[in-house]
Amino acid sequence: MGQNLQTGERLRPVDLARGHGLSTQAVRNYEEAGILPAAARTPHGYRTYTSLHAAALRAFLALVPGHGHRTAASIMRAVNEGADEEAFRLLDESHAQLLEDRRTLQAVETALRDLAPATAPGREAAAGREAAAGRAAAAGREAAAGRAAGPVPGGTFIGPLAGKLGIRPATLRKWERAGLVRPRRDPHTGYRVYDEADVRDARLTHQLRRGGYLLEQIAPLIAQVRAAGGLEPLEAALGDWHRRLSARGRAMLTGAAELEAYLRARG
Repeated sequence: MGQNLQTGERLRPVDLARGHGLSTQAVRNYEEAGILPAAARTPHGYRTYTSLHAAALRAFLALVPGHGHRTAASIMRAVNEGADEEAFRLLDESHAQLLEDRRTLQAVETALRDLAPATAPGREAAAGREAAAGRAAAAGREAAAGRAAGPVPGGTFIGPLAGKLGIRPATLRKWERAGLVRPRRDPHTGYRVYDEADVRDARLTHQLRRGGYLLEQIAPLIAQVRAAGGLEPLEAALGDWHRRLSARGRAMLTGAAELEAYLRARG
């Protein structure tokens, strides 16, 4: 394949590596993974690269911040295999995901606006009393297993909720262990039952996870919403989320420019 590459200055693996703060082994790994075109070999078996390999490396490293390592690698492999349409499809999917994440952020902000009335002065103590009463009522329902007929009106089980959110039931159980959702147990079946507040917490957790937040970062935000003591922590998190999405969008522009330069270099 080396004879099809652009001629010009011969580059060693170390020449490519140094310019990007990489190890020579990383450059070799990228070639073996198909991210870079195959290198030509000297009579002694040493790899030699060209300006085309340098352009490929620049394109890949520019794609990673906006699209992630896996997608960026798949895009470069597709280009190097001559499957440009597949590369464009991957790019489109990544842009579509960014748009969906923006819509998710908008949905979170809308949900928080709906929560805002609960933060009025004097509501925090009332919310605490209501939460305590709710816990006592739940305990009473569990104790009266023989008298319970099933889930409370509006409640849902773990399977349907997981399906609605597009996650696995095991994920909801993990969130429960982390204290992010607190379903009660149906006293008749023993199944988890998620009421309206639990569904709200699960949706908010899911949306924040999509925004890149860790469970330990989400926990205090969920607690803040439950206590209705103010939305300032969530507002700060959402501001950071906005900045992350903007950074991804700009990184995608940078990646697109470098990829276009590589496509032109390949002819």
